[in-house]
Amino acid sequence: MEAVYIDKNIELVNDCRKGSRKAQFELYKLYERAMYSAALRIVNHEAEAEDVLQEAFLEAFTRIIDFRGDTTFGLWLKQIVINKSINCLRKRRAEFVSIDGVDLPDEIAGSDEDLILRVEEIKAAVRLLPDGYRVVLTLYLFEGYDHEEIAHILKITEATSRSQLMRAKMKLKNNMEKKGARDEY
Repeated sequence: MEAVYIDKNIELVNDCRKGSRKAQFELYKLYERAMYSAALRIVNHEAEAEDVLQEAFLEAFTRIIDFRGDTTFGLWLKQIVINKSINCLRKRRAEFVSIDGVDLPDEIAGSDEDLILRVEEIKAAVRLLPDGYRVVLTLYLFEGYDHEEIAHILKITEATSRSQLMRAKMKLKNNMEKKGARDEY
């Protein structure tokens, strides 16, 4: 049985297809924050994330006729944002390093008491990761892609995607441990 997606914003999408600027503005307001966050997690630069966001919406509204409705508009737009973000990184010539056979603990633990502080520390540590590590980590953990999808999006092998994720987790864990050791003194 094929999945059926019900897009609660389909009327706005249809109005966009008819050229309604008001509908475009409404869709922009609905998705701006989420799409900006996705772009920022990948490109790790506020101005570039803003550029990606504008380019993605421009492309989405230009190609709205191509939207088939087999997913929600938000998922379709997110794919455009991710592709634009990755293209932005490619322009910076991000390198993806393949390292196999690295074991890594599954989680970076934190106490409930300082959860907000830990979240901010982790976000800061993720921003410091090299582009290749950060992109794979973001696509896998935050955007929910699997390694096959990541490999296809980034034009790398699944093994490279897996190793990039493991390396990213390991570097993130090491950076967090180093920061913890510095904070104790």
